[in-house]
This record gives sequence, structure tokens and C-alpha cells, in this order.
Amino acid sequence: MRFSAVILMTISSIFASAALAQSPKLAVEEMMVPSSDAGIEIYVRNKRPADMTSFRPERTVLYVHGATYPASTAFDLQLDGMSWMDYIASRGYDVYLLDLRGYGKSTRPKEMSDKPEANAPLVRGETAVKDISSVVDFILKRRNISKLNLLGWSWGTTLMATYTTQNAAKVERLVLYAPAWIRNTPSLVQSGSGPIPAYRMVRRDQALGRWLTGVADDKKASLIPAGWFDAWADATWATDPDGGKMDPPVLRAPNGVVIDGAEFFGAGKAYYDPSKITVPTLLVLAEWDKDTPPYMAQTLFPLLTNSPGKRFVQLAEGTHSIIMEKNRLQLFKAVQAFFDEAAGL
Repeated sequence: MRFSAVILMTISSIFASAALAQSPKLAVEEMMVPSSDAGIEIYVRNKRPADMTSFRPERTVLYVHGATYPASTAFDLQLDGMSWMDYIASRGYDVYLLDLRGYGKSTRPKEMSDKPEANAPLVRGETAVKDISSVVDFILKRRNISKLNLLGWSWGTTLMATYTTQNAAKVERLVLYAPAWIRNTPSLVQSGSGPIPAYRMVRRDQALGRWLTGVADDKKASLIPAGWFDAWADATWATDPDGGKMDPPVLRAPNGVVIDGAEFFGAGKAYYDPSKITVPTLLVLAEWDKDTPPYMAQTLFPLLTNSPGKRFVQLAEGTHSIIMEKNRLQLFKAVQAFFDEAAGL
């Protein structure tokens, strides 16, 4: 059985490489989209087949990141020559990612130049949803379409779900990758003791420790292919030059998500009403996820009482960050099948 598994993995890799080699040339654009708040601009990246001339709701996707790291350094990170963004775009999709304010290449609130304890937690959920709304409206106007697909990871699932409860007419399908819900285990996103500061500072070694939390010792060495963690960390920490000047270098991340988590999911209260989601919805996560453990999705799924054709997929041998692990194609294929269904593929 072990030998057969190796053969199957090898064949799968060959076909994946062949498919990538035959993929259409992709056009890439970067832009800054004004948010509804003056002085705040949201970084947006777009990838699509270079010869794409017509745009349809079911073939348009917008991705948003989680609580700590920006969108591009995971969703569009070139690993083994391909990112998840490439994977979707090469299949005939118009794909977008965004960095919320305070993250990546988007405007950082001026308070992030102060000491973290000098201000209240920055970028709470309602603010993040406003940024998403600005980008959705920008894309719909740009492509002259009425709706699009939404894809969120971790905290991004809370944001995309909240947006969908408020704007169902603008959403084709909703994908919640590693969905957060009311928790009965401690959050791995910590800001230290005492009052929650404006932002937290994360070191590379802390990121790796969080990533591997709960993974069996005999599985850790093979989970992340050689060089992939460093590729991600190099790209991610480079998005915060000011944090990089500190000793040791850090990545600064707004703490609005931390106080939201404490006041809602951590206190046994829902952040949004799942019954108000009226579009097809996919919940997808990996079995070793300790950031948003499987019990969260299992609890959330039956609450999606008005989501037609809802789906639940749990993936083997992966963590919260399966997007950048050896089994990432399991995630890509599960989500692609859900999108392709609406696109008639």
C-alpha cells in the first residue's frame, strides 16, 4: 500500500506539472482601491487568462486573508512554480485578492506608527467588511457584472460570511476555508496579558511554532516541503519594512480581530447569523487544524439552514495552512470543483 501511494503521488505530480505547462498565459494587474474611509487605500491584485475578454459572475473570484498575514504571500505564493491564484486563473477565472487596511501593501493606519499600547485595537471586523465592500463594488463596476464568488481564509471566513449576510445579491458562491466559529479551545492568536494593544508583533519562529501546533512529531518533517516555509516567511515579513528594522524583525498585525474574537466567538456569541447566508456555501478545512479546529465547521454547517447545496469537506493530513503544504492540491481541487459546478464545467 505504501508503494502504491508513492506511485499515485508521483503520477499526480506529473499531471500537475503537465497541466501547468499547458496553462494559458496569465495577465497580472495591481491596483489601489479607495476604501469608504478617507485616506485609506486597499491593495488589490488581479490574475486572469491574458486572452480573457468576457467576464461572468460565476467565473470571478475575490479572496481575503486571515488575522495575521496578507493575502498575496499565501494565495499568490509561487511554490513549485504555481500559486493557488494561478491554479484558479489558469482554469478560466478572473481572480482577485485584497489586503485589508493594516496588512500587506494596503494603507496602514497612522496608529501603527505609535507604540502598540498607545491606541485601541485596530481594524475590527466592521472596518474590514467595509474594505471588502469597497473592493467588491470596484470589481463589479470594472467588469460590468452583478455578483461574484467570495473566498475567505480563517478570519477572512468571518468577514466574507458577514458581508454575504448583508449583500447576498452581490454574491454568487461563498467558500469558507478554515472557518472560524464559536470556540471552546484557546485561540492561537495571542496579544499578551493586560489590555489588548493596537497591534501585535510576530516573529518568524513564532509563526512556525503556531503552524505546527498539534502536528505529530513523526509528521512534521514531511508536512511542509523543503524551502516552502522560508519562501512564505521571506515574502510575508518583507511586506512590513518598518517591522523588519526591529531586532528581532517582526511582522505587525492589527489587533481588531483579537478583541472581536474575545467579545464574540470566545464569549460564546456568534459574530453573524448563518441562517442569513442564502447562497451556495462550501466549508473546507484540514484535519490537523488547531487555529480553527474541525469542531467549529461541524457546528457551523447545520446552521447554514438557507444555503442551497451547502458542502462540507475535511481534508487529510493538513493544518490551518494546508494552502502551503504537501497536500495543498487537495484544497485546490475541492474548491475548484465547487466553483466549476456553477460555471458549468
